Amino acid sequence: MSQLVADVERIAVLRANALGDLMFALPALDALRAAYPDAELVLLGRAWHRDLLDGRPGPVDRTVVVPPFEGPLGPDERRALDQVLDALAGEGVDLALQLHGGGRNSNPVVRRLGARVVAGLRTPDAEPLDREVPYVYYQHEVLRLLEVVGLVGATPRTLEPRFALAERDRAEAAAVDGETPLVALHPGATDPRRRWPPERFAAVGDALAAAGASVVVTGSDGERQLVAAVVDAMRSPARGLAGRLSIGGLAGLLARCAVVVGNDTGPLHLAAAVGAATAGVFWCGNLINAGAATRTRHRPSMSWVLDCPACGANCITNSCEHEDSFVVGVGVDEVLASALDLLHTAETDGRTAGDAAPG
Repeated sequence: MSQLVADVERIAVLRANALGDLMFALPALDALRAAYPDAELVLLGRAWHRDLLDGRPGPVDRTVVVPPFEGPLGPDERRALDQVLDALAGEGVDLALQLHGGGRNSNPVVRRLGARVVAGLRTPDAEPLDREVPYVYYQHEVLRLLEVVGLVGATPRTLEPRFALAERDRAEAAAVDGETPLVALHPGATDPRRRWPPERFAAVGDALAAAGASVVVTGSDGERQLVAAVVDAMRSPARGLAGRLSIGGLAGLLARCAVVVGNDTGPLHLAAAVGAATAGVFWCGNLINAGAATRTRHRPSMSWVLDCPACGANCITNSCEHEDSFVVGVGVDEVLASALDLLHTAETDGRTAGDAAPG
């Protein structure tokens, strides 16, 4: 374990990716906050990070929005990125951490900040850092990022992400009526290969409704058709909420749920971080990187398919252009058994996710 860096007043952390990625970074950010309690912790993220985190309890003091930096940049894109980095560097950064990925595009970004110590992840083709951890794809993201902050003396406080709710989250979620126990189905995922079929979510939803649950189906504005497909396929009443909630409002809703059934995607990991029990559908490779660490409140169902259903390419070692689902082999009975068990446990315990959620 490397020693703490002395006299740190400002820490910049680059983690400018998706919702699930932010959840996986929370234990590392908590460890940094504990190790450097008097330093300002600045997240370099996207505009949605700022909207979500500003004014929220948690380890991040401030979010600086960075323009896209992946791939070749045009003159205007380079100028916009330079302006942001120069402004932050001008404030003085003592410690810069690259928690974004392998580093080919991101290591030059954190090095531009002029920090006394720069630490992070690195693939063989990436620019070196002062302190670094090799980026090997198959490693759980929480442990990967904790390994990085360990380079600067930050020790883990938890292995499971915890996301603090704000009053605005609860107020927004309160507009969604529903009897308890409340159950959410989340059929979307950015990567189509991670999506379980809508009719299977509907079958699980009907069985949970028969067990006394009130069912909602969540999704982004771009997932309206997918959410509608689940609602329309159900025999029991269910409310589709596509595009109706901000990320914070979704967090508030999920914190009210006894169980969340979903694909391996950001909202499932958000649900776990606000204390909800989850029954997730995972491809086996993704379970290594993104599965919940415990089983008291989390039950993953796993597909062992290794070859592309369309062309037969082995997707452990290769990639192809097809988007056929890798998780269609996961059966309804398996997911339903997990969801019913978690629902029964929640009813027996007499508590919902909100009782366990921090903040």
